[in-house]
Amino acid sequence: MAVLTEAEVAIELQRLAKKIAHHNRRYHAEDSPEISDADYDALVRRNNELEAAFPHLIRADSPSRMVGAAVEASPLMKVRHEQRMMSLDNGFSDEDIAEFVARVRRYLALPEGEMLALTAEDKIDGLSLSLRYQDGVLVRAATRGDGEVGEDVTANVRMIGDIPQRLEGGIIPAVFEIRGEVYMSKQDFTALNAAQAEREEKLFANPRNAAAGSLRQKDAKVTAARPLRFLAHGWGVASEVPGDTQHAVVQAIAGWGVPVSPLLRRLESLEELLAHYRSIEAQRADLPYDIDGVVYKVDRLDWQARLGFVAKAPRWALAHKFPAERAETTLQAIDIQVGRTGKLTPVGRLTPVTVGGVVVSNVTLHNRDEIARLGVRPGDRVVVQRAGDVIPQVVENLTRDEPREPYAFPDHCPVCASEAVAEEGEVDVRCTGGLICGAQKLERLRHFVSRAALDIDGLGERTIAEFLEAGLIDRPGDIFRLKQHRAAILAREGWQEKSVDNLLASIEARRGADPGRFLFALGIRHVGSVTAKDLVKAFGSAEAVGAIGHRLAAGEVEAVAEVTSIDGIGPAVAEALGDFFHEPHNAELFDDLIAEVRPAAFVSTARETEWSGKTIVFTGKLETMSRDEAKAQAERLGAKAAGSISAKTDLLVAGPGAGSKLKKAAELGVRVVDEAEWADIMRSA
Repeated sequence: MAVLTEAEVAIELQRLAKKIAHHNRRYHAEDSPEISDADYDALVRRNNELEAAFPHLIRADSPSRMVGAAVEASPLMKVRHEQRMMSLDNGFSDEDIAEFVARVRRYLALPEGEMLALTAEDKIDGLSLSLRYQDGVLVRAATRGDGEVGEDVTANVRMIGDIPQRLEGGIIPAVFEIRGEVYMSKQDFTALNAAQAEREEKLFANPRNAAAGSLRQKDAKVTAARPLRFLAHGWGVASEVPGDTQHAVVQAIAGWGVPVSPLLRRLESLEELLAHYRSIEAQRADLPYDIDGVVYKVDRLDWQARLGFVAKAPRWALAHKFPAERAETTLQAIDIQVGRTGKLTPVGRLTPVTVGGVVVSNVTLHNRDEIARLGVRPGDRVVVQRAGDVIPQVVENLTRDEPREPYAFPDHCPVCASEAVAEEGEVDVRCTGGLICGAQKLERLRHFVSRAALDIDGLGERTIAEFLEAGLIDRPGDIFRLKQHRAAILAREGWQEKSVDNLLASIEARRGADPGRFLFALGIRHVGSVTAKDLVKAFGSAEAVGAIGHRLAAGEVEAVAEVTSIDGIGPAVAEALGDFFHEPHNAELFDDLIAEVRPAAFVSTARETEWSGKTIVFTGKLETMSRDEAKAQAERLGAKAAGSISAKTDLLVAGPGAGSKLKKAAELGVRVVDEAEWADIMRSA
C-alpha cells in the first residue's frame, strides 16, 4: 500500500470503517463471512496503523472504538451486559511486549526491584461468551455483540457439555459471570464440514465461524447436534471475587467445574513470558483448537483496577499475536510525496508480491534516515514484511553491497520547488513553501474542514480542489464567504440548489466552532487534537491562544513559561506556536478567520469542587501513584495539572526527592502537601 496523503488517509479510514462494519455484521451477526480471518485482520490492522500515524483523523465510527458488531435483526433476544465485554490491544514483537511490561511498570510507578507477575495463556479463536450464575446456577448466557449489547443464547448454551448448569466445589459467589470462548475443535470442524458437504449444504469457512453459527441458532436442537466446547479466561460482574489475583480466580473457576486453558501460567519476568509464547507457538499446529496468539494479563487484581481501561481495551492485558509472512521482491523506484505539513515522504514502488495473502506493490520508506539505514536504491532486491504493520515495510536489503550510487534524497520540494530542509534534531525533511505549495494548500484546506477538525459536511477533497481551481477559495476564511458565490457555484456542473444550500448551511453551522477543533484545524505543527484541547482548556478560548501565540512570536519569555507550564506541553509546542504567528500570512489568516468564525469558549466537563479552575503541580518521586494517575486525579477535581511552578500555582504535591520546585513554592508562598495529604484531599473532595 502506498504512503497516503492525509486527504487520502481520511478517505481510506472512511472506506475501512464501512468495510469493517460490513464484515463485522457478516461475521458476528450473520455468521456468514465473505473474507478469511487473515484478510479481516489485515483490514483492522490497516485501520489501526493509519490511526496511529494520523490520530487526529480517527472517526467517531472507527472500528478501533467498536467491540464486535451491533446486534441487529435476529430471532435471538438482545441482552445488555451489566459490565461491558472488552476487546484486547495487540502486540506483534518482543519489543512490543517489553514496552507493554515497561508501560505497566511506569503507570504503577513500581520500584525497579519489585516483581510484576503476569499470566499467559493461549488466545483461542472462538466466539466470546458470558455466563451468568446466580447461587451457582446458570441463569443466562449472552454473546459479546458490540460489547454493550449481545444476544441471549441461554437455551443453546445448555446444550454444550463443557458448560456446567450448576457450579460445584468451594465457596461460590451469589452472582458470578464467567467469560470465555465457545469453540469447535479442528477435528470436529473437519467432520462437520464433511457432513455438510454430504448433505450438499453450505460449508463453514473455519472453526470459529462454525462455532458461531452453531451457537446462534433459533432452534437449540441444532446447537445440541454440533460439537461445541468452551474455555473460560476471565469474569465480569461478581458479587464476590474468589481471589486477589488473575491466576487464583481462574483456578477457582476451574475448581467449579468450568474448563480453562491447560496452557495458563503465572510468570514473573519478561523472559518467562517470551519463552512461554515460543512454547505455545511451537505447539500451535498440534493443539486441538485454533489459536492466533498468547494473552498476557497483570496478575494482581488491585493493580488491574489501578490500570483501568482505554477505549475498548484494558491497560492491564495484551494479546501477543503470531507473526505474519515475509516475501522477497524488487524495489523498482522511489517516489516522493508531499503531505499537508510539507513533509516529504519516500514511497517505494515494488514489483508486486503476495505477502500474507495480500498483494503488495508499494511500501513506505518513512524518511531520509531510513533510506540511508537500509541503503536502498531502485533496482535493489528487498525483503518485505507486513506482520503487525498494516503499511508494509522493508526489513532487509539483499543487494546493498552492489557497487551503485546511493539514493540522493531531494533538497527541494518536487511540487513547488521550494527548499526542503530538516529542522535541527528531526529526521523529517519538509517543504518550506507553506500555502504557496500546491500540495500543502489543498491538504491544509482539506484538513481544516475534516471530520476531526471543523467537520464541514459536503466539503470533501474533490470539492475543495474544484473550488480552488475555480478561484472561489484560496485560504480557510474564504470558505465562510462562499455564500457570496452561491450563483457561481450553482452555475457549475453537478450542483443543484439543494446541494448548494446544504453546503452553505453546513458552513454556517460551524461559525460557532468548538475552540479545540478550531485550533487543531489551523494545522499548526505539533498541535494535534489533544494538544489543541489542552491549550484552549488552559487559556479559555481560541482567541486567547492566538494572543499567547503573538506573544510567543514576539519572543516573550513569560509567554513561553505560561505555555510550557501546561502539563504535557513542552518547548516544541511553544516554538511551533511562535513560529506560526511569526509568519505574517499565518497571523493574517488567523485574524481573517476570527472575523468570520466565532469559536465557542472552553467549557469544562469536570465536576465542580473547591479545586475547580485551580492549578496543581506534582514533583518528586510519587510512591503511591504514577504521574498519569496524579494528573487524572487532579482533572477529576476540575483542576489543571501543570508541569512547573509559577505565581498562579495553587498547590504543590511533593514526594521524596523534591528539589527546585519545592524551593520555588516556598519563595512564592504556594501551599505544599505530601502524598498522604493529597489522598485526604481526594477523599474529601
